[in-house]
Amino acid sequence: MLPNHRPRRNRKSEVIRDMVQETRLTTHDFIFPLFLIEGQNQALEVKSMPGIFRYSADRIVEEVGKCVELGIKAFAPFPSINDGLKDRLAKESANPEGLYLKTVADIKRQFPDVVLMTDVAMDPYSSDGHDGVVDAESGEILNDATLEVLGQMALAQARAGADIIGPSDMMDGRVAWIRRVLDENAFQHVSIMSYTAKYASAFYGPFRDALDSAPKKGDKKSYQMNPANKREALRELALDEAEGADMVMIKPALSYLDVIHAVKERTHLPVTAYNVSGEYAMVKAAAQNGWLDGDKTMMEVLTSIKRAGADAILTYFAKEAAAVLRRG
Repeated sequence: MLPNHRPRRNRKSEVIRDMVQETRLTTHDFIFPLFLIEGQNQALEVKSMPGIFRYSADRIVEEVGKCVELGIKAFAPFPSINDGLKDRLAKESANPEGLYLKTVADIKRQFPDVVLMTDVAMDPYSSDGHDGVVDAESGEILNDATLEVLGQMALAQARAGADIIGPSDMMDGRVAWIRRVLDENAFQHVSIMSYTAKYASAFYGPFRDALDSAPKKGDKKSYQMNPANKREALRELALDEAEGADMVMIKPALSYLDVIHAVKERTHLPVTAYNVSGEYAMVKAAAQNGWLDGDKTMMEVLTSIKRAGADAILTYFAKEAAAVLRRG
């Protein structure tokens, strides 16, 4: 018996396929992470992330301008700090004359309409390489002592012009703490995009290469989440909502599409996802070896993240994907 229902009728031409397409990517979906280093006129490619560079402050401003021309309007800068400026309490993170905060202010001055999401975590500034204060004797990551540092870091970033504060540390109670500090200092308008479910993932390797921010001892499993857990992400979501988060994030993205979907089904807050360095590097390596079509795989990856429920995607593909979208 011949079929009564023929879904292929909705696939028979390009125009019909476009008409019934359920998920669409635009440049408005992208937040572009950028790596910041000391020096002048520096653009150093990250070996494990082909096509991604570490920029000095002057060149990062130039790169933002190029991206704006492609339609990208949101950026997440991450700093690589000289070891001589690092200490166990990450004091450099709140220095208004430091590399990161001065660059944030400069980008906002030259491009006032772009959105800057800043990273609130100790690891780029910590002599221990951890996202929290490390007890000198036990090696334990001290949750509540870390909140003090994160609050001052967030306040300094808001003063520099950050539009969105992104606490990526996974300390308990940090959203409420940062929200209180910001509000008490008249920064009620600054948003918090919480890294709600940041997993202790093997996909962060190239990022840590770019910023030299790996822990000096131990790992991050006592504060980042177990990759085997999904219900735990929903508990973290409930806490972040109650503490005042404006947006929530899942990190990584590609291996956690089920978590993105589960979170999206349970919140009215915007959901973002971080398509991390290792996910980027895998596609790039395969494309360079001729094993995959790089552009098509990139767009499929990004579409899958949005289809899972992400309203915005932090991705190192942002600039390339914007160029593909522009070409149609």
